[in-house]
Amino acid sequence: MRKYIVLYKPFLLFLAKFFLTYIILAFVYQMFLNGFESNQTDSITKLVAQNTEQLLKLFHADVVLEENKTDDYIKLIYNQKYVARLIEGCNAISVIILFISFVVSFSGKLKPTVLYIIGGSLGIYFLNVMRIALLCILIYFFPTQESILHGVFFPLFIYGVVFILWVIWVNKFSLYAKNYTNT
Repeated sequence: MRKYIVLYKPFLLFLAKFFLTYIILAFVYQMFLNGFESNQTDSITKLVAQNTEQLLKLFHADVVLEENKTDDYIKLIYNQKYVARLIEGCNAISVIILFISFVVSFSGKLKPTVLYIIGGSLGIYFLNVMRIALLCILIYFFPTQESILHGVFFPLFIYGVVFILWVIWVNKFSLYAKNYTNT
């Protein structure tokens, strides 16, 4: 039995780091969300909505945000047409938590790990804002394609970018990359 534990130690260590980080971050985020009333939109989702509005206005788009007072979402109105409902799940925090958990599980030296987590998280955040803005424009022009745009194309895009960030991390900065290149 001990021989198998030693053999699988790197894998078990990866799993332990990943799940521990994920559980802690998910718990902290849930505690943050619990600080809001059930019919109140959380501040991160509001910020994402405001940043999306600012991005669209950079391109002189006619865009208006309306916070729903009876439920926890924000309407995004593009060219006087209601095109999107921004909810907590639209803010990409769950994707960022997953990203951070993976980076920590393949951690390298502290400084590069922290810098990569900060840079990657900010990159995912801003990419998500661009994703929502583009999604709103596409839904405005192609409303019949909403389900494939929202349910397939854009999740594939955001998770694809996160996967590429992971691959870069593992191959360039993690301890695994250093151990692998030294053999």
